[in-house]
Amino acid sequence: MRETPVTRRQLLAGAAGITASLGGCISTSPRPPGQAAAGGGGGGSSGLELLKAGGSSTLFPIVQTAASYWASNYKPTDMEYWGPSQYGIETDKRLSDYWGSKYGFEADGDVSPPFEVRVGLSHSGTGLEKLRNQQIDIGNSSAPVAAEFPEASEEELSGFTNHVVAVDAQPIIVSKEIYEAGVTKLTAEQVRGIYTGEITNWSQIDSYDGPEKEIQAVGRSEGSGTDTAFRTNMLGDPNASMEGVDARKGQNQQVKTTVSNSNNAIAYMALAFVDESVPAIELEFDGKTYTPGENLSDPSYPLARDLHCYTWEGTSKKEAAFLRMILSDFGQTNFVEPEGYSKLTDERQQTEIEKLAERDA
Repeated sequence: MRETPVTRRQLLAGAAGITASLGGCISTSPRPPGQAAAGGGGGGSSGLELLKAGGSSTLFPIVQTAASYWASNYKPTDMEYWGPSQYGIETDKRLSDYWGSKYGFEADGDVSPPFEVRVGLSHSGTGLEKLRNQQIDIGNSSAPVAAEFPEASEEELSGFTNHVVAVDAQPIIVSKEIYEAGVTKLTAEQVRGIYTGEITNWSQIDSYDGPEKEIQAVGRSEGSGTDTAFRTNMLGDPNASMEGVDARKGQNQQVKTTVSNSNNAIAYMALAFVDESVPAIELEFDGKTYTPGENLSDPSYPLARDLHCYTWEGTSKKEAAFLRMILSDFGQTNFVEPEGYSKLTDERQQTEIEKLAERDA
């Protein structure tokens, strides 16, 4: 029976139980026909080589969905989940066999993928730290590594190899009660005032039509890429003070739960997690209004940020094969867009693919 890819809701519901596996370096040698690959210090539960990714909760839905497809290794005739001809790809190979074959991994004739992929969930800083310690192969980060490690030297940062796989436009969200009381739009100055502690009550916002109510300002944990990006883009400094924050949460899912269970909250989080329980509001920045569902992907939107999959000291064949799948038209359509993120422009997509082209077998 064919394994059906899980939805984002299912992924997130089980995310707390998913952890990145720790191990040593992994061989990138092509798999001999008819044999499972030999792990060089971290074999998967199936006996296959293991590719370990981890970090940002913002990227988790993208990378975990990709890992689910990779594990299923769908037939080329499966038009719902693979169907390569739909994407201009001519091949009779199964899904992960096709992408693996571009980097020397040979299909062994069964449903097993060339190697196993596991995805851990924490936040950007943790993922990048584990990558630097070579505990994982891909560090997912929703902020540039230079922003996550501002004290690091250029030499220290040079070990990280950057692969941008998507673009996220962080929305500002509020509790439903606040939205229904008239706060459907804020200016950048008002948002800054809330997070720096200058504005502490919703009655200080002109559009608010309700009783006096203290503002509960929710932020992400320090070290998360979402928090770093917010400080950088909204407050002008990745280390900017945020004295107005009342609570910090480690993951986007926790931010969403806090705001949906409150009647006075405001927060910033990844676009993929917005729904009717946490309405996103308009933001006016430098005289231009940015509206969720319309123009948050505009390059001038101040809270737009790249989503990164970093590798360490170059990119191995395993890493390249998996990332090439995500960067392809197939990957952008099936892993990025359904999660509410913006696909790379054609030019950026080609630039990122060219980084991997030299790894082709």
